[in-house]
This record gives sequence, structure tokens and C-alpha cells, in this order.
Amino acid sequence: MITGTIKSQVDKIWEAFWTGGISNPLTVIEQFTYLIFLRRLDEQQLLKEKQSSLVGTPIKDPIYTEEQKELRWSSFKNEEPVNMYQLFQREDGVFNFIKNIGAKGSVFAQYMKDAAFVIPTPRLLDLVVQQIDKIEMGDRDTKGDLYEYLLSKIASAGTNGQFRTPRHIIKMMVDMVQPKADDTICDPACGTAGFLVAAGEYIHENHKEWFNKADFREHYNTEMFNGTEFDSTMLRIAAMNLQLHGIETPTLIGKDALSEANKEAKDQYSLILANPPFKGSLDYDSVEKSILQTVKTKKTELLFLGLMLRALRTGGRCAVIVPDGVLFGSSKAHKQIRQELIENQKLDAVISMPSGVFKPYAGVSTAVLFFTKTNSGGTENVWFYDMKADGFSLDDKRTPLLANVSNVIETGDFAEDGELSAKQLGDNHSKNNIPDIISRWNNLAAEKDRKRTDQSFFVPFAELKENDWDLSINRYKEIEYEEVKYDAPENIISDIKQLDIERKESLKMLEELLR
Repeated sequence: MITGTIKSQVDKIWEAFWTGGISNPLTVIEQFTYLIFLRRLDEQQLLKEKQSSLVGTPIKDPIYTEEQKELRWSSFKNEEPVNMYQLFQREDGVFNFIKNIGAKGSVFAQYMKDAAFVIPTPRLLDLVVQQIDKIEMGDRDTKGDLYEYLLSKIASAGTNGQFRTPRHIIKMMVDMVQPKADDTICDPACGTAGFLVAAGEYIHENHKEWFNKADFREHYNTEMFNGTEFDSTMLRIAAMNLQLHGIETPTLIGKDALSEANKEAKDQYSLILANPPFKGSLDYDSVEKSILQTVKTKKTELLFLGLMLRALRTGGRCAVIVPDGVLFGSSKAHKQIRQELIENQKLDAVISMPSGVFKPYAGVSTAVLFFTKTNSGGTENVWFYDMKADGFSLDDKRTPLLANVSNVIETGDFAEDGELSAKQLGDNHSKNNIPDIISRWNNLAAEKDRKRTDQSFFVPFAELKENDWDLSINRYKEIEYEEVKYDAPENIISDIKQLDIERKESLKMLEELLR
């Protein structure tokens, strides 16, 4: 858990960038990331030196040579601001060193080719370096929490909030799919890699024993986490986010996931977690042909569903956020992709979320689809849940509704028998449905007898087919109306006349008093 001290330190650094002339939140995070990377490189070199000293052998694969000593964090941080700044700007200086380190460094270093150093003054560089140097980053959890807090500022800054899916929604999805030891996980529109990080954290929190096996550690660090992102800035941020959460060498691909350049991503992954772009539109010529065979459309939210079906192995699972239009759109393409998921694959669940979840950046209503690729059908009943609250207000402020909302959301604090406590079924449930969603998902057998007036229920395949594959929960839920009795019309009219008489008398009395 990030401490108040580290939050305060990050806030001061953010403010320093802001007052120093860098106001774009992504630029701030990018420059911050470069400096964190430089500190990590020096820490790795120090570790190599310590190991070399202990065993009395030369350093194997040193990051810095003796001639490059002045480019190390532990060296340049002690320089005068002007000298430090010149070290960064020199052709053979600090910044070009990390741009050219390539495979010697890490997955982050691979995406440094078009990076730019834009800190404008020696004073700002020195101020930020000294403040970063004070941050305690001794373990994986602290490093990860620090970067998560930094990334949260993308959303709070406003202009680029579309890149960040709310963390508690990501965690809910990960908790529901429960990543397995042999999973190969992918986010085809990974942004800052929030889904991949959450999957890694789930494993650390729930299956620490897996790390006792060498083959799992190798899988975890090299093959388990995969992301595709065409924006090089986001790739660099994603790579650093994963590394600071202990995932050293994820596979991050700098391509447009929907293009021909990514056509080799076929039958590769056992688990996909994603929140792909909404409302985009592409020309047919720019989309890989096999995706168009699954769903012929120009809409990105439908094309990404086709991409996920192509990229999953048979038996692979997917949890993906989609705009509500995907659920009930009447175009041929909308019906085509829904029919594909229900009739030819196994659609497991539809979680309908309230429209405020992505505020203040988007007011669109969304849902989470859970499906399994089978290529042979298998959908018998689809579980629907009508989420009405996620622990935060649904206005632009997104204020936490519970004093312990972070604990409820982060831990999913419900009883081991799958049922929520009485307390949570009371005040907490009305303000945060997430623990209830996870609880019921883990005990779907108990959902069979739920009524259509309940918050969750099953809809059979035949009914979905009959309704043209419509997946809108409003199509299937029933609303109980309470009978309200009113007075007879003549009595109401009589009461109105009496009130009118009383009003006239009151006005007459007021006029007499004012004379």
C-alpha cells in the first residue's frame, strides 16, 4: 500500500514539473519514467558490482563501463545543475545512453528510439532528480504502488483520462477470470498495462507458492504477459509499469493490433483482458482480413472482438469492456458478432455497468463480456448482472461512497462460503456491488433460481436467439410495479377548489394589513 510520504513526494515532483513549464500529464509521466529508469539502471549496476566483489570475479555484462561512470545516477545526481543538464544533452551523454542501450537494458529500453528529453531548465532537472533520489523504492510493492499512483494522475489531470480504466473495475475482472499458472495473458490495446499488472498482482496475492517452481518463474518473467499498443509513449510507460511491478521482460508489441502487421497474433493466448477503444472507425483496407471475415465492420469496438477471437487459443477466456451499443446494436455487424459469441463460442456473462463508471471523461454506458473460445458453441445460459453501484459516486467527481471503499474493492471482502455478510448486504451493497458480483460469480449454481426481478439472473440460449441475439439486460429483466392508490378525481377537484378559496382569503387579509 502506498504511504502518505511517497504520495507527498510524488505530488511535489508533479508540481515541480507543472510549475517548471511541463503541463501535459503524459509528458510529465514520460520524463519521470526516464529518470526512474536511470535510477534503476544504476541500482542494477551496483548489485552487479556487489556480487562481483563477493565472488572476486569481473562484472558480467556491465550496464556501464568505467568510461561511462559520469552517466550513472549515483554520479550525476551530485553534479551542479548546469553540469548535470549538460551531461543529459551531450551527444554521448545520459539521455542518448538510455536511448541506445537497447537489448542490454530491458524491454523498456527497446522503446526508447524516438524518446525525447524535454525538461527545459537545469534547475528543474536538478530539483526533480533530488526529489526522486529521496523516494524509498526498496521492494517490488513500493515501486509498483508508486507508479500506480503516478499513473492515476493521468485520470485526475483530465486530458488523457481515456487511457486509464478504473483500477477497481480492472481488479474485478481479473478476480473473476482467476489467472492460472500456465496462462498466456494478453491485452491487445494495453495502454499503460493496467490489466497485465493487475493479473500479476493477483498471482502474487493468491498464489505465492507458484513462485517456488523455476519453470513458473521463467514463464512469469518471459511469456506470461503480452501487450500490443501502437503509441510509443504508452509502450514506454507500460514497460516501466510492468517492470516496477516485478515483471522484467514482458512481450510488448508496437503495432496497430487490428492491422495486417499483427496478423501473426492467432491462436496464441489463453486469457485476454482488455478495454479497447470505443467509437473509432477504420477503413476496410487497414484491417487484417481474417478479422473482417468474423465481423465485417469499420467500428473498432466490434473489430477488437473479432481480433480477440482470432488471438485466443481454443479454450481461451476473455473479459472485455464494451460500450452498450455492442449489446443491442441493430446493424448487421452488431448482430453478426453477438451471434458468433453466443452460437459459435461460449458466452458466459454480461455485467452491465452504470454510465458514470468512466466519468468525467465519458458518460457512455458500458458492460463487461466474459466468453470462452470453443469454435463449437457451448452457450446454454448467459449470466446477467445489473451493476448499479461501484463504490464511487456516478457524477463527474467520482467520490468514494464508503470510508473503507478501497478495502472492499481491493480485497473483495466477502465470506468464504461465497455469501456476503449481513453488513455488506446492507449499506455496502447499495453503494458497491462489486463484492456481490464476485461472490455470485463464484457460486453460479445458486443463481439458477433467481427471478428476472432480481439484480442477477440467467437467460437461456433459446431466448437470446429469439431476441435476435440481443444482450441488453433491459430486454430480459422484469420490473415490479407497486400499485399506488389515488383519491377519486372528484375529491381531488374538490380539494383544489377549497385550497383556491383559502388562497383568496389569505390574499384579502394581506391586502387589508398593508393599507
